[in-house]
Amino acid sequence: MDKNTKGGIGHQVKGSLKEATGKVTGNQSKELAGKVEKNLGKAQRKVGEATTEIKNAVKKDD
Repeated sequence: MDKNTKGGIGHQVKGSLKEATGKVTGNQSKELAGKVEKNLGKAQRKVGEATTEIKNAVKKDD
């Protein structure tokens, strides 16, 4: 698993927790920060997945 994939998953989890905490407490800024972190984590995870796919494709060609 690529480091971006792992990091992205971590950010998604932390962002989801922040978002839920913000909703429960009524803290809109914490909720928004959680959404942002979660979405950045999704993007980072996708980069990691794409990197892994490219590496696997290069290995197949060798």
